[in-house]
Amino acid sequence: MKKRILIVEDDVTYGTMLKTWFSKNSWDATWVSKVESAKNETQSLMFDLILSDLRLPDGDGIIFLTWLRENKIMTPFIIMTNYSDIQTAVLAMKLGAFDYLQKPINPTILQQKIDSALTQTDNVKNKKVETKHKATAKSNDKVVVKGKSAVMQRLYSHIELVAPTKMSVLILGESGTGKEYIARMIHDHSNRKSAPFIAVDCGSLSKELAPSELFGHKKGSFTSAVADKDGVFVAADGGTVFLDEVGNLSYEVQKQLLRALQEQMVRPVGSASDIKVDVRIIAATNENLEKAIDEGKFRQDLYHRINEFTMNVPPLRERSEDIEEFCYHFIKQANDELGKNIDEISSDALITLRQQNWYGNLRELRNVIRRSVLFAQDNVLRKDNLPEFPKDVKTNRKDENVESSVNSYPDLSLCRTNEKEQIIAALKQAKGNKTLAAKLLKIDRKTLYNKMHLYNVEL
Repeated sequence: MKKRILIVEDDVTYGTMLKTWFSKNSWDATWVSKVESAKNETQSLMFDLILSDLRLPDGDGIIFLTWLRENKIMTPFIIMTNYSDIQTAVLAMKLGAFDYLQKPINPTILQQKIDSALTQTDNVKNKKVETKHKATAKSNDKVVVKGKSAVMQRLYSHIELVAPTKMSVLILGESGTGKEYIARMIHDHSNRKSAPFIAVDCGSLSKELAPSELFGHKKGSFTSAVADKDGVFVAADGGTVFLDEVGNLSYEVQKQLLRALQEQMVRPVGSASDIKVDVRIIAATNENLEKAIDEGKFRQDLYHRINEFTMNVPPLRERSEDIEEFCYHFIKQANDELGKNIDEISSDALITLRQQNWYGNLRELRNVIRRSVLFAQDNVLRKDNLPEFPKDVKTNRKDENVESSVNSYPDLSLCRTNEKEQIIAALKQAKGNKTLAAKLLKIDRKTLYNKMHLYNVEL
């Protein structure tokens, strides 16, 4: 049986390279780019090794390592770091990391450290924890919760319809509705399923770095280009590229993307020649791209190129009949993680859950269930175990609720004197909801992403 590794790396090209290297060396490799995604993976699967970057978009490797050990997940952990962060890597080892690797990684050294980690831990792993996670993997791996609502049944029928085609797909929906999950389903039901599926968070790509991440670069093409690097399109050749929050790409990068899609050719930064690629594009956004076109922020020709087939993922508040099914699914996950044995939801708790707006959609519901399971005293999840919810009533009008939420906070209009502090304050007020945070600051979502990148804000 193949050994399983979790790679946590936000550099798309580097992550792809590592996943390819491990796959060629007979590993079952899973690659994610964020701490939250890594937590989700370790909640449902048992890994033989975790290889994590130190600096990540929503935290760092230290936070992830600490969370693992607090949850008694003792998987061997190797942290990757730059030279300037060696001291932090040493701290990671004090917290329980097996070793660290300095970038750029030497494959020979990597193999040596892997062999050493596996040899040392083979006979000393916590058997109880290991057994628990094996059971979790068996029960939760590839579990599909489709929902019984008519709107979701129609959505899944559309997936089966479009998946075998070559059509580009644009997935519309609010944050947390599962757009990447839908994209993966399309890929898994297509004739490209044996080829790579690579997800790109366009909101985290700066104007300067996006061409390199998407199309690659040649050594010496810019200051930090110390070696040739393949971009996402080359790495995903024969497979699928998922462009999440595609509306956040700069206008110039949109132009380059359109050329790549039309000609099926990419030109790495600093190169004089093109590379032929065969990729399928699935894009997603929670923004109004037609409005962005009118405002001159998004290319109309690119919009039509990525929008050969549109799928709308409804927010959770519009399919309340699915909430019970998802609750039991998330309860099962929380049981496995927390060592609980909840097998029932009380009727008043379920009524309360169905009455909420769920602006964070499935992501928010999962977090609420996880917390509530922790507080449960017996095998029933009760209303008293639930957090205190806002008093507002259920509505299907997202904009009205966002505006009312904005009005309930003090004025946080952005000014030049303390931008970074205001951005952090707005994100905390909005509990990480970037759409709401942008409205609080009276700027658009794209501007917020750009300023978060400028000030290195990672909330």
